Amino acid sequence: MDTWQEDEHPWLKAEKAFIREAVEGQGVPYLGLCLGHQLLADALGGAVGPSKTPEIGVLDVQLTEAGASGVFFDGLPEVFQALQWHSAEVTALPEGAQVLATSPACPVQAMKWGTRAFSMQFHIEIEHDTVQAWGEIPEYAQALEKALGPGALDAFQENCSKRMGEFNEMAERIYINWLQATART
Repeated sequence: MDTWQEDEHPWLKAEKAFIREAVEGQGVPYLGLCLGHQLLADALGGAVGPSKTPEIGVLDVQLTEAGASGVFFDGLPEVFQALQWHSAEVTALPEGAQVLATSPACPVQAMKWGTRAFSMQFHIEIEHDTVQAWGEIPEYAQALEKALGPGALDAFQENCSKRMGEFNEMAERIYINWLQATART
């Protein structure tokens, strides 16, 4: 689903209200990935819309100056590759948000709001079977084939499998950094 599909998925309204109250009202630490990134932006007054160019594959992400100098991406290179599989993106930041990472097709790859809410459009929560499992979802499979061509699932799975060690190291570093960043306030 997408953040704007509240008629088809009415629970999205309550989810966004919950996120807004937890993050803005109570200062609860938040880490959002992909849809969680988009929900955070929407819940705090930003905007989300269809991507002009959907990102599907293992693609470069570039840290901004704020991302490179902050705690959240500490220990990661200024440019790194990450798994992407999205056709929607943050199109307007919530007031007070800061972009931490970007890519040519998606200006808001990662953002920070306040001192305890962080989110990323790309995926770090992947396991050895993630791509295969997502490939079984009809909408994901259609997007994958549209972006990378017929039969792309096997090559995509193989590419991610080869990088799983790198992906896991990156995920561990980001999780540790998030815990450190949110514990400081």
